[in-house]
Amino acid sequence: MPTDTPVLLVSDHMDGSVHVLTVPDGTVVGRLTGRHLSEHAGFLALPGGRVACVDDRRGELLVLDPFAERLVERAVPVAVPAEHLACGPSGRLLAVTTGLGENTEPWSDLLTVLDLTTGDTARVRTRVGEPGVTVLGNGDPLVVLRHREPGELAVHRFADLLAASPGCPVVTPHAVLPLPDDGHGDAQTPSTGHVFAATGEGVHRARRKGDALAAEAVIPWGSPARGWYLRLDTRRPALWSTLRGGNPDPLRWPEWTNQAWRHDLETGRTFHTELGPGLVFRLALARRHTAFTRIHPDGDELVLLGADGTVRRIPLPAMDGAPCRGGTPWEGVQRRAVAASPGSDWIAVTRGGHGEVHLVDAETGHEAARLRLGTPLDHGGHMSLRSRDDGADGDPVGR
Repeated sequence: MPTDTPVLLVSDHMDGSVHVLTVPDGTVVGRLTGRHLSEHAGFLALPGGRVACVDDRRGELLVLDPFAERLVERAVPVAVPAEHLACGPSGRLLAVTTGLGENTEPWSDLLTVLDLTTGDTARVRTRVGEPGVTVLGNGDPLVVLRHREPGELAVHRFADLLAASPGCPVVTPHAVLPLPDDGHGDAQTPSTGHVFAATGEGVHRARRKGDALAAEAVIPWGSPARGWYLRLDTRRPALWSTLRGGNPDPLRWPEWTNQAWRHDLETGRTFHTELGPGLVFRLALARRHTAFTRIHPDGDELVLLGADGTVRRIPLPAMDGAPCRGGTPWEGVQRRAVAASPGSDWIAVTRGGHGEVHLVDAETGHEAARLRLGTPLDHGGHMSLRSRDDGADGDPVGR
C-alpha cells in the first residue's frame, strides 16, 4: 500500500468486528473479529497513522497500525467499560477512564494508565462517575480528570499513578480546580498546556502551572444553546463543537436546534453556523472542510462547512429503524458515524443497520463510492480515517 493512501477503520461494535479499507476504492486490507470496541471512548490518533481503542468485552486497549502487515501492534489489559481515552503529546503515555457501560447509574471508579514504551500499567480508584480525561505534557506529565456532580478538574501526576501499588488503591488528586456540575466535552492544546472543558456556562479554560492548573477566562458559547462535545482543530488553532438548543426533552428531538461553533484560539473570535433541526453530535475534520451529520424525520443530510464559510448540504438515504417522531434518538435506533482526516478531502458516513459507508469528496460534494462491509453496523458503528502523516495525532483525545 502506498504510504500516502488514506485508510478507513470501521468498527461494528455490536457485531464485534473491525474492517480496514483503503480509500476511495474500498479494498479490505485488514480485519478483526471478536472485537467489540468502545464506541464512547472512540479512536485515539497516535503518531505514524496508528490508532488506539478499547475492546470493551475483552478489557484490552488495542494499538492498531493500519499501514503495517500486522494490524494489532499491541494489546494491553485495561479497566472497562471504557468511557474516555487520551494520551500525552508524544502518544506514549495513555489514560483510560471507566463509565456506565450497559448500566443506568455510574458504578466504576477505575482509571488505567499505561506507558506504551515500557509496557508499565497501573489501575487506581478515583471517583465514581463518567470522567473525561486529558494527559498534559510540558514537564512531568499530568493526568487531568474532568468530574461531574460535584464538578472539578482533578490533577494527578502521571508518575504517581503509574507507581501505584497493586490492588487498585484509591488516589487523591494533587490539585483540584472547581467546575460547574454539568461538564461534558474535553480538549487540550499540547503546545500551550491548556485544557478545556465544555459546560453549560461555556468552555472553561485552564493552563498548566507547575503541577497544578490556573483558571483562565471562560469562553462563552455566544448562544442560548450549549455544546456537549469539544474538539481541537489540528489544522489551525481552534476549538469546535455543536451547540444544541431547544426543549431538552428527548421526545422533542426533531425540534432541537443545532449550530456549528468554532472558536479561534489565536484571535479569540467565535463563529456560529446554523445546521438545522434534529440530531447532530460528533463532527469530523477534513483538509478544508468540517463535516456534520444531521438526522431528522424529514430527511438526513451530510453538512459540509468549508474553510471559507460556505455550506454544502448533501442528502443521505434513509435508514430503516432510524429515530422517529414520538421516540427518543438514543434507545434502540439506528445512527450515523462520520470520519475524516485533516490530510485528505474524503468524508466517510455510515448508514446504520444497512452495513454501508458513503464516501464523499468534500471538494465536490459527490459520493465517490458506497462501501458494503457485510456487517449491519447497528447503532451506526464508529470510524477513523487516517493518513500516515496527516497530523491528526495533534489532538490527543479519543474521538
